[in-house]
Amino acid sequence: MNVAICCFCTWTLLVLFLWSVWQALREGIYQLRRLHQIPCSDCEFFTNDYRLKCTVRPFSACTEEAIGCSDFEPKTSSCNACQQRCSKF
Repeated sequence: MNVAICCFCTWTLLVLFLWSVWQALREGIYQLRRLHQIPCSDCEFFTNDYRLKCTVRPFSACTEEAIGCSDFEPKTSSCNACQQRCSKF
C-alpha cells in the first residue's frame, strides 16, 4: 500500500514539474516574440548609443512602448553617421 502511494506521489510531482517547465517555455517564447516586434534598430532616428538611443522618443526607445511607434521611419542606409561625415568634406 505504501509503495502505491509513493509511486502516485512521485508521478504526480513529475507531471506537475513537467507542466511547470512547459508553461515557463511558452511564456518565454511569447515574450521573445513580443520583444522582436520592437522596431527601434531599423529606425532612422535610432542612434545605437546607450546615452541617447532615439532622438525623437528617448524614454520609450528599445522598450515595449516602442511597438507601433508613430515616429518610426525605416533606415535609408546602413550607416547614416558615415554618410553625414562624408558629405561634409
